[in-house]
Amino acid sequence: MKRLLRLLALVVLTGAAWMAWQAFAPRPAPPPQSAAVDRIDRILIEKSARRLTASRDGETVLEFPIALGFAPAGDKQQEGDGKTPEGVFRIDRRNPNSAYHLSLGIDYPQPEDRARALAAGVSPGGDIFIHGQPNAVGNLVTLPGDWTAGCIAVSNEQMETLWRLAGIGTEVEIRP
Repeated sequence: MKRLLRLLALVVLTGAAWMAWQAFAPRPAPPPQSAAVDRIDRILIEKSARRLTASRDGETVLEFPIALGFAPAGDKQQEGDGKTPEGVFRIDRRNPNSAYHLSLGIDYPQPEDRARALAAGVSPGGDIFIHGQPNAVGNLVTLPGDWTAGCIAVSNEQMETLWRLAGIGTEVEIRP
C-alpha cells in the first residue's frame, strides 16, 4: 500500500512539474518584426507547429506561437468538436468588444463546410476567430496548451499587433 501511495505521489508531482514547465518555461525568441510594416496581407496558421506567421508581399513580418481548439487534430466537422477548421479563409469581421482580448473573425463555414454538415445532419459550427486571452484573466497570464473551442488564440500583446496590421479581407490559411 505504501508503495502504491509513493507511486501515486510521484505521478502527481511529475504532472504538476510538467504543467508548471508548460506555463512558465522560456519561449523561443520570435523572429525580428518589421516596425515599418503598416499592413499584412496574409496569415498562415500551421496547426501542427502551433505557429501563426503573418506576411506582406510574401515576406514574413511576424511569427507567434498559438493555441488551438481543445481537439485540434483534423478539420472541423461540426459544432462542438473542438477542432480548428482547415482551409483558406478571409478575415470578415473585427470585434473590439469580444469576450477575449480583441478578435478577428474568419469566414468559416464556407459553402462546402455547410454542405458537408447538412449531409451529416449536424451544424458546421461558426464564430471562428483569431483572438487574445479571455478578458477574465486580463494581461496576467497567457493560457498554456490548446484550450479554445476551435479558435486560434495568441497573447494579448500579439493580438494587439495583429489587430493593428490585419484588415477585413486579409487571407488566412489554416494548415494541418
